[in-house]
Amino acid sequence: MLNERERQFLQQLEETIYSNPFSIDPALLGARFPGVSPGISPGREGLDSGAHYFSVIAAPLERMLAGLAERGITRLQQLSGEEREWLKHGLLFRSYHNCTEALDRHIEQQLAQPDRPLPVPFAKAVVGELEQCGFSAREALRYFGFFFQLRRAYYFIDRALVGRTASMQALRRGLWNLLFTEDARLYDRYLWDRMEDFSTLLLGETGTGKGAAAAAIGRSGYIPYDPQGGCFRSAFTQAFIATNLSQFTENLIESELFGHRKGAFTGAVDTHTGLLGRCSRYGSLFLDEIGDVSVTVQIKLLKVLQERRFSPVGSHEEKRFSGRLVAATNRSLPELRQSGRFRDDFYYRVSSQVLHMPSLRQRLAESPEELVLMVRLLLERMLGGPVEQVLDQVMGIIKRDLPADYPWPGNVRELEQVIRRCLLSRQLLPEEFAWESRADDGEWSVGQAPTARQLLSRYCEQLFRRYGTYEAVARHSGLDRRTVKKYLEMTTAESG
Repeated sequence: MLNERERQFLQQLEETIYSNPFSIDPALLGARFPGVSPGISPGREGLDSGAHYFSVIAAPLERMLAGLAERGITRLQQLSGEEREWLKHGLLFRSYHNCTEALDRHIEQQLAQPDRPLPVPFAKAVVGELEQCGFSAREALRYFGFFFQLRRAYYFIDRALVGRTASMQALRRGLWNLLFTEDARLYDRYLWDRMEDFSTLLLGETGTGKGAAAAAIGRSGYIPYDPQGGCFRSAFTQAFIATNLSQFTENLIESELFGHRKGAFTGAVDTHTGLLGRCSRYGSLFLDEIGDVSVTVQIKLLKVLQERRFSPVGSHEEKRFSGRLVAATNRSLPELRQSGRFRDDFYYRVSSQVLHMPSLRQRLAESPEELVLMVRLLLERMLGGPVEQVLDQVMGIIKRDLPADYPWPGNVRELEQVIRRCLLSRQLLPEEFAWESRADDGEWSVGQAPTARQLLSRYCEQLFRRYGTYEAVARHSGLDRRTVKKYLEMTTAESG
């Protein structure tokens, strides 16, 4: 029923649309689909126009399907074997592409009204179109949920993570694979309702964006559509639950995770539902600073991941954890494991996939232009409008007040605060650091400027205020621990 050209086109289409959109080579599209010009890149610019690389296939696909319709082929049941499968993928992609703009609007509306699932007025038309093409009602509903998941994943992976260097693109590819695998056909056939068993571990320095990466995962899980209610069964805005474990004392962390029964301990005046109990089957639980929890808590979390069951503190009632676990730490896991403070069995269970968040130093080493791009995008988020004039001012202040090889110990989080400081005061450094610009303005003579020793001691003091330990200051400053201690004691003596 299909001619050779149609067979080849649909085969190539299947290979393309189920691959990772952040891995696709634009040259490959041109080779697979002669005459197609992949002018849109998979990135923020492409998403703003409602498309990415794959969208360029939509027009030739529509022409091919129109040709089949002229020959009377409009339903899956009119073909058999491989040809039916190829046509299935073509029809699915056409329906998905045609509703991407509506899905994007729905995502934006849900973000603006996060408290409950919103109606999806276009769902009936999309599901009906799939049924007319030969999909069963059950299949049509499942694939509509799949369309929504695909669009959310592309939306959040692309927009939540600032930067376009090779390491950031690798991170985006890794996040996509966490949700759909490298070949989404495997996900479609076997894993679409089983991903809770694939835990994720995010590693990286403070401020590298582990929370944003975790949120992209947590907001992009599969959520089925409920035709009776006219909305998805859960709002993706409620699917992601996050906590920083380092903020809890040892005797409170179990209550926060597992919940507790009223009267379970002194101060337990009410029954409390913990994070595991609040996480829905469509959601993810993000545990930041997992490297700080005790071995006892690790053993209990290991049991939860293995058996999917837990009991609140002071209760024998078993509850089920149906969500997905995402964990993160900025500490060295090899050191923690070697010292016995992080159990190997827990590590293996929590790390179905390990992603390393690139530091800002690494990204700028890959491409110095990344700093301008990041400042631009962060300003757009802060100001919500044209930022060209402000961008020039902020970049001028950064170049004036910070050395070219500034190590950015706080990474993207520090850059965000630097931008805010530029907007508020047009000055980045405290008075004792601003000696160079003040000397240029004639306010200070060079003899009045702080010495290098004073500058370094002040810098160590700022790092110590932020991170709280000699080890952390040494790691972020590049100094050894004894030197850090010396400079901090020097600052204390000067201020004493």
